Amino acid sequence: MDGLLPFAFICLTSFFTLTNPLGTMPVFLSMTKGLDYEQRTGIIKRATIISFIILLSFTVGGQILFTLFGISTNGFKIAAGFIILKIGYDMLQAQYSNTKLKDEEVKVYANDISITPLAIPMLCGPGAIANGIMLMDTADTWAMKATLIGSIALIYVISYLILRGSTRLINLLGETGNNVMMRLMGLILMVIAVECFVSGLRPIVIDIIRAGNGLPV
Repeated sequence: MDGLLPFAFICLTSFFTLTNPLGTMPVFLSMTKGLDYEQRTGIIKRATIISFIILLSFTVGGQILFTLFGISTNGFKIAAGFIILKIGYDMLQAQYSNTKLKDEEVKVYANDISITPLAIPMLCGPGAIANGIMLMDTADTWAMKATLIGSIALIYVISYLILRGSTRLINLLGETGNNVMMRLMGLILMVIAVECFVSGLRPIVIDIIRAGNGLPV
């Protein structure tokens, strides 16, 4: 990371991979089935803004918060794994049905899914948070810090555009295609959840074993 350009490239590629808007797109389509275009657009806007604020907050002050509350990144990964596992299981059972919501229920539902699971942990998960904290520690100059923050903002603009365009696919997929996609993504989400859980649990177990054998942790 001797230059600003390589640092910017690392920021953009790593955050795009970790936020994974392309992987979030099928989940978003499945969960917003039955909502109109304006409602879906509002959900996307809230989810990306919330994700940006949270990731930026952790990037700038993550180490302070983690130290203050005694939270580890591994513990965050384990908790996120449980959340994603529950979402994936519901999708595998096709529990996100095409039920017509009442007008007063739409706003509550839209606010709920824009925060969890779309913003947290899908667009802003433990991997993205850990990556932001790590890159901020690496950024030695104000130019690099500004590049990091700008990269985060750009990634969420791209995520917004990708998810907004995904709403046009609903008419092409149809009900059968949407149900198949929902079950497939549910299975994939459960696999991701297991990986997330194991990646958080493994270092904790290793430290316990090393401590039990009298080795330094």
